Amino acid sequence: MNPMDLPLNWRIVRFGEVATFTKKPKGLRYSEYDEVPFVPMNLIPIAKLYSKAFNLKSTDELSSGTYFEPGDILLAKITPSFENGKQCIIRELPTPFGIATTEVIPIREVKGVSDKFFLFYSLLLADVRTSLTGKMKGTTGRLRLSTEALADLEIPLPPLAEQRRILAKLEVLFTQLDAAVDSLKKAQAQLQRYRQSILKAAFEGELTKEWREADRDVVQLRDIVNLRRETVQPDDGNKELNFVGLKYIDSGVSTLKRWGDASEVKSTKARFYPNDVLYGRLNPHLDKAVIAEIEGICSTDILVFTANSKMIPRFLVYLLHSYPFRSHAMATASGITLPRTSWNALGEFTFTLPSLTEQEQIVFELERHLSVADQIEATLDAEIKRAERLRQSILKHAFSGKLVPQDPNDEPGGELPEEMQGKEEKQQPERQNKTITKSKITSFAEQLSLPLN
Repeated sequence: MNPMDLPLNWRIVRFGEVATFTKKPKGLRYSEYDEVPFVPMNLIPIAKLYSKAFNLKSTDELSSGTYFEPGDILLAKITPSFENGKQCIIRELPTPFGIATTEVIPIREVKGVSDKFFLFYSLLLADVRTSLTGKMKGTTGRLRLSTEALADLEIPLPPLAEQRRILAKLEVLFTQLDAAVDSLKKAQAQLQRYRQSILKAAFEGELTKEWREADRDVVQLRDIVNLRRETVQPDDGNKELNFVGLKYIDSGVSTLKRWGDASEVKSTKARFYPNDVLYGRLNPHLDKAVIAEIEGICSTDILVFTANSKMIPRFLVYLLHSYPFRSHAMATASGITLPRTSWNALGEFTFTLPSLTEQEQIVFELERHLSVADQIEATLDAEIKRAERLRQSILKHAFSGKLVPQDPNDEPGGELPEEMQGKEEKQQPERQNKTITKSKITSFAEQLSLPLN
């Protein structure tokens, strides 16, 4: 950031000047406690100011971990958790300290110089994240941020008085914005329940009950579906083929929309063709099932199904998304780190098979209902992305001196007024639980004259 773009009484500082990284005190023995709060990565939320989530873990079970104290910022230092914005402050603990995953950096403000909330928000800036990502080291997919790289990060620092004004403004704006996003996410959850209710009605015969045939066969999946077992090797000359990994398949959708190319392939892959159905057998991806309209190769964690003459492929896709099938898949998955289900287990799934004519009608009714849900979901996704752009616009204005009025009488950034020496900063109050509709997202931007791009 160019210092010339900042207000006169702001300055650029190294992150290490205004923050310290919490370390376990010498002589502390975990064994003095029966159990301590433990925070694994899955309990660290995305960009949440406060979190109360932790597990109580016996000290006998602690072989490793990162020491932290109440009020520290816990910043995920490994990809993809860092890229996803996982960071939070855990303010209250039943013990004087806690233990977190080794993949976090615990951060504390230097008293009298900066405020932990100001540090917290500075780490959410898109430009800051991009800068830190460029300093990460390690292997692809497992890059890590070092405390040295974080300490060298340059951030703008306003006067303490202005910091307090900025934080107060951010508190109001983000409380409202968070409420708007929460309402959008609740609508998304309701939409998912609607999708499942439509699928349930379809496979219980409710969508076609006016004319459906009384005679239906009770079958197992293996009776009407075959597993394609064709594989290819990296050196088989298939570099021109499309490649599909689990990351290219979105949960809950029925058609393959994204793929890469075979240059990514470094191990044995499965072959698929148009009208084959691709199903992710790895938990938590058991709701990933799509029909392919192209040919290519895919990860071996994707099973390739072909329907026989008794079933149309699109009916099969919707069957794989139904709650009974997903429950069967989850119940049959095995393994500790990455549970997988198998074709042998899935082949035992038993269901009632309608005629081909009724299958076509069921697919027609499903797609008629679900197309409306797709349109609503696209709108909700767009509004959530719009809210994130607004959040970044607010942060950018906050850290460039454009969010609150300037006061030329403020002491320069980083210098504590003499009368404040030795006094602790007042703790930021909890966010108020306000509600707001998604339409307010645009009005926030208009009121603040903030761009959404």
